[in-house]
Amino acid sequence: MQPEINTFAVERIITPKGNRKGINFKGFFHSFTGYKKHIALTIMFLPVAVYFIIFRYIPMYGLTMAFKDYKFSLGILGSPWNGFENFERIFAFQTFYRALRNTVVISLLKLVAGFPMPIILAIVLNEVRHLKFKKVVQTVSYLPYFLSWVVLAGVFIQLFSPSTGVVNYVLGMFGIEPIYFLGDNAWFRTTMVVTHIWKDIGWGSIIYLAAITGLDLSMYEAAICDGANRFQRIWHITLPCILPTITVLLILNIGHLLDAGFDQIFNLYNSAVYETSDIIDTYVYRIGLNDMRYSIATAVGLFKNVIGFFLVVSTNYISRKISDSGVW
Repeated sequence: MQPEINTFAVERIITPKGNRKGINFKGFFHSFTGYKKHIALTIMFLPVAVYFIIFRYIPMYGLTMAFKDYKFSLGILGSPWNGFENFERIFAFQTFYRALRNTVVISLLKLVAGFPMPIILAIVLNEVRHLKFKKVVQTVSYLPYFLSWVVLAGVFIQLFSPSTGVVNYVLGMFGIEPIYFLGDNAWFRTTMVVTHIWKDIGWGSIIYLAAITGLDLSMYEAAICDGANRFQRIWHITLPCILPTITVLLILNIGHLLDAGFDQIFNLYNSAVYETSDIIDTYVYRIGLNDMRYSIATAVGLFKNVIGFFLVVSTNYISRKISDSGVW
């Protein structure tokens, strides 16, 4: 059975750019008839499309509040426009700069310390030959990812308690004074980074393990015949082969540079550590829901998303120039 040819695509390829007379609507119609032929797949896709339309695209209209003097009694449509006045206000707040600084610092710490950890874990697990031990390690490392930060916050508050916590009890056995991990600005960021790595390292390693298991084993066999030891095989075969996967995930992580982890920090921080823990997301929560300044909160959120978009595009561009690998 011969595969169907998209005549519209073929015409676009073989026709010189200067001689193209317009859009071939027959080609468009031919493309859309594919949905009819695969009606089962189309029906399966519809709930996903409806979800994104209702919960992702329609709410984007609320971004107009960033350019309005929003009044609850007037609603979004009835509230007057005020241009960029809300953005001028947020750049005049010192608390906004504190939240921006904390967001960048915490995100960079998580990226630098946390991003390599799943790669290392995946490589180590791939080298383990004892299958039962390997499965146990995988299960134990994956499990924390499926627990919410609401649950884990209660656990960590008890573990890091300066009076009754297990961590400080162990430190006390070595003569170390109790440390206020969640109440001291000097320790809060470190605690966030360590707990973040512990929670996500197992789940993040799944993608790298999948990439490693798809590699051609003959490359390793040839390297063994040439006398390469295990570390050399990892350095010269495993890492270069999974580099495109690492690049894509790095780009996506950089795009979330201003997402320092709202769930984690909101459930673990307190007013005593605002100086080092208050991030953009918690700042938006307080001024938006607590202070009911919805226009200001929307402007801060829009600023964050625009920066995230710029980071993804610029990082992808640099990656394509350097390594020819990217998201698109």
